[in-house]
Amino acid sequence: MSSDALFLSVWWQKSALEMWWFQQGLSFLPVALVVWSAASFVFSYITAIVLHHVDPLVPYISDTGTIPPERCLFGIMLNVSTFLGMATMYIRYKQVSALSPEKPKILRLNKLGLMLGWMSCFGLCIIANFQKCILYYIHVLGACLTFGVGSIYMLVQTILSYLMQPELHSKDIFWARLAVFLWSCSSILSMFVSSVVLYSGLYGQNLVQKLHWDPQERGYTPHIISTVSEWSLAFSFLSFFLTYIRDFQKISLRAVVSLQGQTLHESPGSFRAEEQALLIAGSI
Repeated sequence: MSSDALFLSVWWQKSALEMWWFQQGLSFLPVALVVWSAASFVFSYITAIVLHHVDPLVPYISDTGTIPPERCLFGIMLNVSTFLGMATMYIRYKQVSALSPEKPKILRLNKLGLMLGWMSCFGLCIIANFQKCILYYIHVLGACLTFGVGSIYMLVQTILSYLMQPELHSKDIFWARLAVFLWSCSSILSMFVSSVVLYSGLYGQNLVQKLHWDPQERGYTPHIISTVSEWSLAFSFLSFFLTYIRDFQKISLRAVVSLQGQTLHESPGSFRAEEQALLIAGSI
């Protein structure tokens, strides 16, 4: 190896070591998704509490985004989370495809995972734009897509992690994703049972519109169980995406533009013989 090549190799290794962990590869994507989504919950919660729109003790996440101005903040921040979620899931899809190009079972599961993940993101967009107290059934549909279909997405990714270990995945990643998936399932079950009990009619009517609860009221216990389960479920989803960070440190994407003409007014066929590709954007 020449001295110049040796110098470049040492410089590259030193630069890689000096990078912050979230600067490596595309690891900033799941980090941004988790931090931004958590901030959307926390900021809307703080705003709703300061304005006395909800009770301080564990309200429904959706209740903290029901009344303006927190409704506007909640909506726009969750819309950004939808975009970050779709981008993160797409990168994961491309990574698995590149690592297992000749394994049909993994490729089929990978495509299924992407479809389920994007359906879950669409549900999050519905939650952001159709408030619980205004269009309840559409909001519930969005919640079912986000959490129900999203849990199946987590299951598919956990299975993929199992199939890809130990050659491509460590066993620790598989066990971590399995643990988070079971956490989300327990939260869904708890939330479903408590919500069915709460809205069964035993504790009054029109509870959907109720934003303030007295601890002495009938139905307060299933209400608290339901709200705690919802917060637990939301953070189990965020925790699952944290497991992508190490994987995303080892991947980058490049965009390639294929020119069909030297000018914008030429027909594509006139330049086909001289078609050329230019690399732009570098690592995203």
